[in-house]
Amino acid sequence: MKILISILLITNYSLLNIYCQWQPDFRLTNDPAISVTSQNTEWCIASIGDVVHVAWADGRQNPPGNYEIFYKRSTDGGLNWGLDKRLTNFSNLTWFPSIAVSGSIVQIVWYKGWIRQEIYYIHSTDSGLNWGTITQLTNDTASSLYPSLAVSGLFTHVVWEDKRDWSSEIYYKRSIDGGFSWGTDTRLSTKSVYAHSYRPSIAVSGSYVHVVWQDTRDAPPWNYETYYKRSTDGGSSWGTDTRLTNDSGYSGMPSIAVSGSYVHVVWFGGYYGYPEIYYKHSTDGGTSWLADMQITNNPASSYIPSCAANGSNVHIVWADNRDGNYEIYYKFSSDNGFNWATDSRLTINSAYSYNPSVSVSGSFVHAVWNDDRDGNSEIYYKRNPTGNPVSITSISSEIPKEYILSQNYPNPFNPTTKIKFAVPPSPYGEGKTALAVGVRLFIYDILGREIQTLVNEDLQPDIYEAEFDGSNYPSGLYYYKLTSGDYSETKKMILLR
Repeated sequence: MKILISILLITNYSLLNIYCQWQPDFRLTNDPAISVTSQNTEWCIASIGDVVHVAWADGRQNPPGNYEIFYKRSTDGGLNWGLDKRLTNFSNLTWFPSIAVSGSIVQIVWYKGWIRQEIYYIHSTDSGLNWGTITQLTNDTASSLYPSLAVSGLFTHVVWEDKRDWSSEIYYKRSIDGGFSWGTDTRLSTKSVYAHSYRPSIAVSGSYVHVVWQDTRDAPPWNYETYYKRSTDGGSSWGTDTRLTNDSGYSGMPSIAVSGSYVHVVWFGGYYGYPEIYYKHSTDGGTSWLADMQITNNPASSYIPSCAANGSNVHIVWADNRDGNYEIYYKFSSDNGFNWATDSRLTINSAYSYNPSVSVSGSFVHAVWNDDRDGNSEIYYKRNPTGNPVSITSISSEIPKEYILSQNYPNPFNPTTKIKFAVPPSPYGEGKTALAVGVRLFIYDILGREIQTLVNEDLQPDIYEAEFDGSNYPSGLYYYKLTSGDYSETKKMILLR
């Protein structure tokens, strides 16, 4: 959802403090075996409302080295966590999960196999409480690996790296019914022989599907560049390949995120030994792209970034060894990537912290990563409950006489809508000198579950407008509820993609 601030006078210093209120690290796994997030550009964490989902590969099963996919969830915004849940039971390597969520449907893909790998899939229709059967998505004599997953409503989009054409190519597959049935494989990358396309990342907003990957088709030989491709009709057809980078050094491991018409891409690039994090964005849904921006600048290595976006806020995490060992760092932009705050170090320990993923939901920013501080690799988690803060805009100098909750506009909407409401003076003063009163504005899904907090603060008497961004939610009926003191009112709205 977009951050609109005009009623509150916030200095740059206080705004920075708001975004940097990260809470202590939380250890998610506790086992003598190795637990690892993906060493890739896909996401191992997904969140919606107060429910946070994490997937990883875990070596605690026999025989030794037989990694399986495990899952864990929190239903209170990351404060408390349920038990580890084993999702696979194979006698083979099971590796690199990617997880996504839309409403109550949670979906995970990964690859399995030692010599020849294939892509597998599983989903839950009740927010991770129960899981369906495993589906094999690919079946070819060559290897299929490094899948990345994105969902929008009932549309599920998967991309992966595939070697069936001798060289590595990017392939795509979709489901239009929430993962119950699947279409055919589609080759996305188009290039000359002897070049390779690796490590795709995918994001979706409505009918727009965006994919990036690293590619060696350009001179000098084997010089990785970042390429992009999009579909504007939900994956039915695809545009041409677009080269996003042009650097004499390495440009690879891209991660992509989308919010409305803004598309954000991050990658690590430069010469081997001293890579930095770079960023590029499009303001028109991927039609055109602005110049590259260097996000980090230090005489050390910054690796494998993960990117998430919600409204005008963009969040990046990565592994960085500027402190003598790899730690997790974070950076944010509150204006769609045009300006960036300073780097924030999220972990402080003498062991390695690496392979981070980031997710946002409402006001919360969630991060998960691998950590060696316990003598072996474990999964750690951290959250910032104010990293995606919600504020509102005062739209009138009029002093209202009573509470009013207006119908949202537009309605139906896709993906954003505005909600106007009025707050009268409190009983303890007159006009705008009256004491502020506590106001709460929540969004609920059709099952009555709170999925977004738009407003939760003390407000002076005035008429306000808040904006709800439904980019991360499926089509359907939603409710918004305004409460203040004894006042409470609820209205309906429709998200229609």
